[in-house]
Amino acid sequence: MAAPATIDAVLDDGGFRALIHELQLRGYVVIGPAVRDGAINWQRIESADELPCGWTVEQKPGSYRLKPRDDERYFGYANGPAGLKRFLHHPEARLYSVQRNGEPFHIVDEQRKAPRRAFVGVRACDLAALKILDRVLLEDRYPDALYQHQREEAFIVAASCTDPSPNCFCSSMNAGPEIESGYDLLLTELQDGRFVARAATEAGGDVLSAVPHRQAAAEDRAAATAAIAEGRGKITKRFDPAAARETLYNRFEHPAWDRAAARCFGCGSCTQVCPTCFCVTVEDTSDIDGSKAERWRKWDSCFTLSYSYIHGGSVRQSAKSRYRQWANHKFAAWYDQFGSAGCSGCGRCVTWCPAGIDVVEVLAEVVSG
Repeated sequence: MAAPATIDAVLDDGGFRALIHELQLRGYVVIGPAVRDGAINWQRIESADELPCGWTVEQKPGSYRLKPRDDERYFGYANGPAGLKRFLHHPEARLYSVQRNGEPFHIVDEQRKAPRRAFVGVRACDLAALKILDRVLLEDRYPDALYQHQREEAFIVAASCTDPSPNCFCSSMNAGPEIESGYDLLLTELQDGRFVARAATEAGGDVLSAVPHRQAAAEDRAAATAAIAEGRGKITKRFDPAAARETLYNRFEHPAWDRAAARCFGCGSCTQVCPTCFCVTVEDTSDIDGSKAERWRKWDSCFTLSYSYIHGGSVRQSAKSRYRQWANHKFAAWYDQFGSAGCSGCGRCVTWCPAGIDVVEVLAEVVSG
């Protein structure tokens, strides 16, 4: 959508609540972060009351714990276990069905109408992940029609990240914490409860103009800039993706791969929570009487034995070969295929690995020799 001249405004708590209501009035299903099952995760919300106000998260490798904050900020937490991928690149999707109608078979046309979703609270790393998915699923020779259908209907309300976790390394991947593009509206939450809002698209400006706000002054913009800079200062994990790209192909037998594999369960948790992993498998099903058949697409993982199966067996039978393939694809081969890294530095693979394997530490060991 065309981008107008950038609009900066300030919302108080009432204006922010009105923003969510305005999105609903425009027919959007609002998806936002909410506390559920011991984590802050994306789900449908009806009002700002369902947001994780006053909650934050403590993260370490293999560890995620909710804890209360000392203030009532809505977005004072680091990312939860999932990005936006499951809403746009569905874990399961029926590609088509075939039904017998007398003698011939007929392909049943799938009439898909994507819901208009507004995602509220999207962080820089997840916007970077969407850019990576767009490159893979939209901008290649054969666009993914299912993804494209969902993506076109998405309205993005981004939120500046001011409380990253120790597992985050988005700054090393040039994916944050500053947000430069990819959103309709950008909110920076200040400690006094105000939001500095920026509209970057025509749709974003239209929504912003419909809710109570005042024009942002220079001191408001300065406060937002300071809050983002404070967030950047909290990112302590460092990584050199250029060094990894130059080195990984030549160190397939580095002992760091063996040490990582000795701890790896091969569960694929890292690929499930990764906001950029896009690999799928296809399954065919049919009724027992042969009257109907369906073809389904489902998420797959390069950590499963069946993923690399060809005639005669799996190519990557060891945990070492599968872990190495995943890391090499993210941080080396992806550049060759798509022109960028396949990682946005969100740190989810570190947090949600049940063995607490830190891919940054593994890669740093490989690169160091």
